[in-house]
Amino acid sequence: MGSGQVTDWQGKHVTVAGLGVSGVPAAKVLHGLGARVTVVNDGDDARAREQAAELEALGVTVRLGDGDTLPEGAELIVTAPGWKPDKPLFAAAGAAGVPVWGDVELAWRLRKPDAAPWLAVTGTNGKTTTVQMLASILEAAGLRTAAVGNIGVSLLDAVLGEEEYDVLAVELSSYQLHWAPSLRAHSAAVLNLAPDHLDWHGSMEAYAADKGRIYEGNRVACVYNVADKATEDLVREADVEEGCRAIGFTLGTPGPSQLGVVEGILVDRAFVENRHKNAQELAEVSDVTPPAPHNIANALAAAALARAYGVPASAVRDGLRAFTPDAHRIAHVADVDGVAYVDDSKATNTHAAQASLTAYESIVWIAGGLAKGATFDELAAGAAKRLRGAVLIGRDRALIREALARHAPEVPVVDLDRTDTGAMLQAVQEARRLARPGDTVLLAPACASMDMFANYNKRGDAFAQAVRELGA
Repeated sequence: MGSGQVTDWQGKHVTVAGLGVSGVPAAKVLHGLGARVTVVNDGDDARAREQAAELEALGVTVRLGDGDTLPEGAELIVTAPGWKPDKPLFAAAGAAGVPVWGDVELAWRLRKPDAAPWLAVTGTNGKTTTVQMLASILEAAGLRTAAVGNIGVSLLDAVLGEEEYDVLAVELSSYQLHWAPSLRAHSAAVLNLAPDHLDWHGSMEAYAADKGRIYEGNRVACVYNVADKATEDLVREADVEEGCRAIGFTLGTPGPSQLGVVEGILVDRAFVENRHKNAQELAEVSDVTPPAPHNIANALAAAALARAYGVPASAVRDGLRAFTPDAHRIAHVADVDGVAYVDDSKATNTHAAQASLTAYESIVWIAGGLAKGATFDELAAGAAKRLRGAVLIGRDRALIREALARHAPEVPVVDLDRTDTGAMLQAVQEARRLARPGDTVLLAPACASMDMFANYNKRGDAFAQAVRELGA
């Protein structure tokens, strides 16, 4: 099971770790290829039993309630991306010399010989938006493409389905990259690096190293963020193919081999003849929706990958104009009594919340939820001068309250000690009380949602509903 394609799966003993979004399709695909598949899963709830019954009907063995023991005779483990590297199952696999692949690695290995190249994107924030922008640009150039990976079409479906693609826009999380050792993209971007998922990776260094794997073996371009030196360091450390270039993106004036912004125009000084003297206009800042700074950075990263693939400048402009962001990403919900209400429920970590907080002048901030090991001092200090007030919800709200007390002691804080779903309506009412005409009430929780809501979408929906009730 070294590198290269595994052509014969017949009778191979493969263990799939984890049911869920990636595990069930992986088990079905491997079973269909003739492998002898055993699925192991920690949980043994109603949903897991339902999925297990479906797989067992096909002839797949499923072990519920024991995700830690290595099944007898296992020759390969294919893991769900969320499973932590320190799980006993992986220690047992290591001791037995059994390789561990993620769903991305499996998809990469199952590609057809002349398969579409991958343009890959990772980063703490902005991945989904950037990949969707990239797909929109590639489509505008007349290419058959899809946004795949952590979003949209599953990678396994994309590489095994009937649909023929010219090129794929691939979103990859640090988890997925950790388990994808042989992935080699055409070109790739790391958008930014900020502490996130440290409970999973164990350290910032390990997290950064996993993100950096996206550059390994790149053929044409390694795209990095000029404002985030850590991303450039990862390019320097990467082992790439001869002739692969480092391409920076910046919100300032670009130097040679960079994309940037000049007087409201997105320009390319990387993929042009004589880049020391020339620049190519790509689009106007007003072609980007919304034109918040971090979103312009996303657009530049998407443009850099598209240009690395040879897309004309006109397609960058057309693709950006055609793109509309997903819900719950700095979405303007309504104006009530001269106050704007903005839903950025997707800001599930401090880095995303910071991007959101810098987009407005005077803010009543609704924040809190599950901190995932994050600290909030830097965020509170940076936002202090913009805050009219703060309303805190969720399990780890005390961490934000304490950070605000240290760095913004004059900002009034309402601490809501309730975690039922009705808490959001109360939070919005409290925010309205604190806000003045011209202010923005901003839901940018800087935390995950699962303590109170099924996901960040539901949290954003609850906020929007509460705002509508205010306006009624």
